[in-house]
Amino acid sequence: MKITAEHLARGAYVYVRQSTADQLVNNPESRRRQYGLAERARSLGWKDAIIIDEDLGRSGPGISRPGFEKLLAAICEGRVGAVLAIEASRLARNGRDWHTLIEFCGLVGTLIIDEDGITASSQRQVAARHEGHDERTGA
Repeated sequence: MKITAEHLARGAYVYVRQSTADQLVNNPESRRRQYGLAERARSLGWKDAIIIDEDLGRSGPGISRPGFEKLLAAICEGRVGAVLAIEASRLARNGRDWHTLIEFCGLVGTLIIDEDGITASSQRQVAARHEGHDERTGA
């Protein structure tokens, strides 16, 4: 997938996520790599990247994630050209959130960029359907 001028005219968003307090304490390298995605966005042509990290250490059923909601709202409003993550499947904590994110990105043409490359969400959906499994879990 190619990054277009339309994508670059909208923002690059980095959603930083580590689920537990233990991960925050014991895995600072993951967090450092996630924050480093802002530089990757700049290297791909964005002037800057918006970092959403309000959900660090927030996990579990019924726990609100204001950062994820903020990301979804920005996507729906057409402000997001790309969402960057180390691993795209880590953008959401469950299948429902993942499919909502993918659907919203597909509707407005937002790219998902991770270490595997640059992908339009509709391509991910087609691949997952074609393979007959949930691409987040491999099931």
